[in-house]
Amino acid sequence: MNKRENGPSAWWDPSRHADRRPFLAARGRIKNAIRAWFDAQGFAEVDPGCLQVSPGNETHLHAFKTELWGSDLSRRDLYLHTSPEFAMKKLLAAGEEKIFTFAPAFRNRERGALHAPEFMMLEWYRARAPYETLWEDCAQILQIAAAQTGRAQWTWRERTCDVMKPYDSLSVYDAFSQYAGIPLDHTVHAAGVDRGALAAFAEQRGYRISSDDSWPDIFSKILTEAIEPELGKYRPEVLCEYPVHEAALARPHPEHVNVAERFELYVCGVELANGFGELADAAEQRRRFEKWMDDREAIYGDRYPIDEDFLAALAHMPPSSGCALGFDRLVMLAAGAANIESVLWTPLPPAGT
Repeated sequence: MNKRENGPSAWWDPSRHADRRPFLAARGRIKNAIRAWFDAQGFAEVDPGCLQVSPGNETHLHAFKTELWGSDLSRRDLYLHTSPEFAMKKLLAAGEEKIFTFAPAFRNRERGALHAPEFMMLEWYRARAPYETLWEDCAQILQIAAAQTGRAQWTWRERTCDVMKPYDSLSVYDAFSQYAGIPLDHTVHAAGVDRGALAAFAEQRGYRISSDDSWPDIFSKILTEAIEPELGKYRPEVLCEYPVHEAALARPHPEHVNVAERFELYVCGVELANGFGELADAAEQRRRFEKWMDDREAIYGDRYPIDEDFLAALAHMPPSSGCALGFDRLVMLAAGAANIESVLWTPLPPAGT
């Protein structure tokens, strides 16, 4: 027998499965408890399809592409979605008010301790609810997970967070000032962003900036290196009020022109959730999609189609807020696992096995 077929890399090896079994049992308990909580809140559980016309249109998301054959042998390209977001917003347009799903999602070029090519997304939407309501939902979900594992103190890479404590919130602008010493507001204007100004501030702080780094590239570098490791170290933390240029499908803040209703939830420096006050302006959404696909084509040499059906549905979608939470990461932290593959029932084998 080939050792690779029944060796340390085989997740189905009985001894390895026995080591992972407590994490998988915790996964089931957490999932059932969250499902019960949403049910008690009056949510409908939905099952959005994974095959979509467009996988999403953010510049740096990489999708899995496939081909649909008709009975007449006609062909068309489809994609495994990177998130169930488009389908769920169409359900809001159809008249659903409170919906949630545990949906498989697929992202290429992503694999590591916190990433898997196929993973589970917990995503939910509330029609006619302010996006801050979803911060409270996130806090409840953390406490549900803690109750199922009996662990309130979660640790990741020497950072510890007590998820039973009330969460803190911090704006992106304040986070850049506090943790990176950079006045981000000096680089964001109503007409756009100032790449040169952000690059100058970053270089003054010792960041290596390449000539082809865009404003979003520099923003992401600083966020990843200086800010994210500091978030959620002692209690859960909500990073909110993103610059509108970093807010994908989020609507602008009603009182601050350069700010969008976007938040992310952090525990132990790990991003667990990403939520929006949802953008319902189809023309603005199209403009963003086209800009990001232009950027993608310039960087990667390809682009993804725009889902015209999704843009049409936005005109019928009520004011809504939504959140996507990485369920596998939640289980990993709650159960004390070392990496995301420890909490997946059937992780993808490494290359060459």
